[in-house]
Amino acid sequence: MLTVVHLAQPVDGGVARVVTDLVRAQTRAGIRATLLCPSGGELGRAAAAAGADVRHWHAERAPGPNLPWEVAFAVRAIRRAAPDLVHLHSAKAGLAGRLALRGRLPTVFQPHAWSFQAVTGIGAALATRWERHAARWAHRVLCVSEEERRRAERAGIVTRHAVIPNGVDLDRYPAADGAARRGARAALAAVHALPPRAPLVVCVGRLCPQKGQDLLLRAWPRVLDRFPTARLALLGDGQDRAVLRRAAGAGVLFTGHIDDPLPWYTAADLVVQPSRWEGMALAPLEAMAVGRPVVLTDVGGARESLPAGSAAHCLVPPEDPSALARAVTALLEAPDRRRALGRVAREHVRAGHDVRLTAAACLRLYRELLPPGPRELPDAVPRPAAGAPPLAEDGGERARR
Repeated sequence: MLTVVHLAQPVDGGVARVVTDLVRAQTRAGIRATLLCPSGGELGRAAAAAGADVRHWHAERAPGPNLPWEVAFAVRAIRRAAPDLVHLHSAKAGLAGRLALRGRLPTVFQPHAWSFQAVTGIGAALATRWERHAARWAHRVLCVSEEERRRAERAGIVTRHAVIPNGVDLDRYPAADGAARRGARAALAAVHALPPRAPLVVCVGRLCPQKGQDLLLRAWPRVLDRFPTARLALLGDGQDRAVLRRAAGAGVLFTGHIDDPLPWYTAADLVVQPSRWEGMALAPLEAMAVGRPVVLTDVGGARESLPAGSAAHCLVPPEDPSALARAVTALLEAPDRRRALGRVAREHVRAGHDVRLTAAACLRLYRELLPPGPRELPDAVPRPAAGAPPLAEDGGERARR
């Protein structure tokens, strides 16, 4: 049986959902998936429920004086798991994992957005220098968008890349029609005092500079000028919660951390992701799977995640609250366009961003990196739903090697 160790930090947000969906698909396919991650947050609990063998990795989110100890802990934990391959997720796991392994095992590093994008000045220079140096210790760098790959090339990171777009679990995010929307809105209104007919805009993500909720709050008064009863729901928690709450005006709801955003996607008229940087954000894919239109800032893989022809309505420049307000208002004013965009988005995600496709492409990547041997490798990643068609071997993969 193929054994894969996933080393992951952080334990909340989009990265946690990507890792959880991947290990779920892998365990369904007969792969033994072991997850090493810090305690707390949603990742360990969700991955265990998905079938992974979850073990504790003591690690802080950011690099610090405990890094040598974190690396040593990772060395011991990986050795005990005895994997065939190690898959490192996000910057901190990429740092500690590559220092721990130094290429001694087949290693996939998936940055989920590059570390040097999160800092400026000397911090960005040091992070870029590290990524250039550590590239030798990853047998593949797995990017979730062509733009993420191109950014690495522009930064001088010379390595072998693969590009596999993010996917979502379509069983978890089923298409929702108008009746489902009305039901979800009624259920949420009972708890959050939402006006039954008020436009509802939803933003899902950790409350932090990367996700750009401050930009959306600056745009929101212009939306209220046209739709005075509109509500903006910010789903998530994070370091900027207090600052954002002080900046929020009328019609803004902070939900805090939620385990399942599906009711909010279902109830929403529009889902907005105003990020400053991304690899390929997961929340818009989830919303589109449900059938909701999205507005995204043109960063990372945002343009690649949208259906062809929708960028004119759904994509805005980063760091531009005025453009964000115009795009949100234009779609709230056009319910027929929203419904049409939602239908196209739903089919787009089902055709190209099913997590089965992502998992199957990852498995093919693993096969390329593993030496010949007697281990049993599954041929595909099956969908568990009764009566579902088998996954084709090429699976719609978009990969660059």
